[in-house]
Amino acid sequence: MSVGEEMNELKERAEAAAERKGLAPVSLTMAVVAVLVATISLLGHRAHTEEILLQNKATDQWAYYQAKNLRRNNLEALHDVLGALEGKNEKAEQVQKRFEGDIEKYRDEQKDIQKEAHDLEEELHHETQHANRFDLGEVFLEIALVVTSITLLTGRRIYWMLGIAFAAAGIVVAGTGLFMR
Repeated sequence: MSVGEEMNELKERAEAAAERKGLAPVSLTMAVVAVLVATISLLGHRAHTEEILLQNKATDQWAYYQAKNLRRNNLEALHDVLGALEGKNEKAEQVQKRFEGDIEKYRDEQKDIQKEAHDLEEELHHETQHANRFDLGEVFLEIALVVTSITLLTGRRIYWMLGIAFAAAGIVVAGTGLFMR
């Protein structure tokens, strides 16, 4: 290789290095977006875990409601049978009064249980929306990462700007998930 060829080669490499230096902010943007993706992903996973726990609580509450309902129905049936028997004796009347008290107790308990189950379902709905915000924010951030990486391949800064716009949208959407609490 002649000195002139070496100089041209060095000049081309210097220009390429300078061009790559101009892409350093793009690389930094990608690193920051990758950290944001990991953070929002973690928040989303935690929100979904809370969502599952609330779903289990609501299901348990409705099962408890059904158990009370079954007990009340059984007592009402026994109460009706005792009422249908002729020649009531004192013992049957005592049992019947106890059944009436238990039936009312179960009705009152069912109202409280049902209200708590509805409250849990409302909280579950809120938590689902919360988790969905994190998921959507994560999607925008992942799109930002991909679009920004196109800048490294093409050298066109428009993709970097577009990636920043997607990242900003992801941050805003995920941020609304943080403020929903």
